[in-house]
Amino acid sequence: MENKTVRRIVTGHDSAGKAIIQEDGAPPRIQRIGGELGPVFYEIWNTRATPAPIDPASGEPAEDGIILSPPRNGTRIRVLDIPPDDKKLNSLSPEERMAHFAEIGAAGAVADGGASDRHAFMHRTETIDYGIVLEGELVLIMDEGETTVRAGDIVIQRGTNHGWANRSDRNCRIVFILIDGEYSDELKS
Repeated sequence: MENKTVRRIVTGHDSAGKAIIQEDGAPPRIQRIGGELGPVFYEIWNTRATPAPIDPASGEPAEDGIILSPPRNGTRIRVLDIPPDDKKLNSLSPEERMAHFAEIGAAGAVADGGASDRHAFMHRTETIDYGIVLEGELVLIMDEGETTVRAGDIVIQRGTNHGWANRSDRNCRIVFILIDGEYSDELKS
């Protein structure tokens, strides 16, 4: 899989309050998760509060590594390059499935203790996620049903258990905007 770089442009203000381009280049955190079978994460930005503070020239709040969910009361935007599914996904053990998510601080997000038969990487997070397909296609797999999403489609993921399958023969690039959420009492588990 050949990954095109992602360009991140960050704006801010100079000392006179004029709008400026503060940064222009690749995001500082790019990482493949889950070895050769996993997606490439391009971490674009995160916020730590709502409303998000806007000041003259601070940068992105510091983070180490890749973390699946946004910070508490915050947001996260990332680009994912998801390669075509490999047959090896079908033979991953529950422990290997959980280890995949543990790499991004989310072992607890794995559905059914990693034993799901719907897709190897079924998971759920306490977030609202906006997923915008830029190129390629993915199959959104739910507990019940599935649908194919293609370039230009937008998915609003509302804390539901789901997986993403790339059943095509080419990469899918998708943007995710994640917003911290809170389950209602009947959805907490």
